[in-house]
Amino acid sequence: IAPMLARYSSVVGMRPSSAHTAASSAEPRKTLVSRPRRLGKFRVEVDIAAPQQGPITGKHGLRVSADLALSAVRAGDYDLLLLPGGEAPASLRKIPEAVAIARHFLQADKPVAAICHGPQLLIATGLMAGRTATCYRAVRHELEAAGANYLDREAIVDGNLVTARTWGDNTPL
Repeated sequence: IAPMLARYSSVVGMRPSSAHTAASSAEPRKTLVSRPRRLGKFRVEVDIAAPQQGPITGKHGLRVSADLALSAVRAGDYDLLLLPGGEAPASLRKIPEAVAIARHFLQADKPVAAICHGPQLLIATGLMAGRTATCYRAVRHELEAAGANYLDREAIVDGNLVTARTWGDNTPL
């Protein structure tokens, strides 16, 4: 799934901004469901960012459009980062702009939500040591090697960081 950047609408009293990051191996089915239903009901504007702006095709053939390229993201303009997981984080962690966006959110103590494989991008920031998180079971050893405290729970909240093991666990998010 592509990462999403979000902005809160002025109705909530903050300037609009939010980002979601994606790669072509992302799973747009989840993006299409979570984008309007989950964040929209909270009056949050969502931008989807990917290595390039334009259409993204997921592993199940579903398509979504990236609103902007990672290189065009100004992380300071956004209030929330959502990393939905799937295969995208393994690719995104190799892209310096994606790592810089994730690093900005963690360092600025802005809300970050990572589901499934999403923590792989956070691990690449070098800022997970001492954090408590969960993830898809296949990512557990990477998270622990990065110095994070892994807990096998549905969802974990550690300050500004919220993580969930799988999409089936994302109700708390």
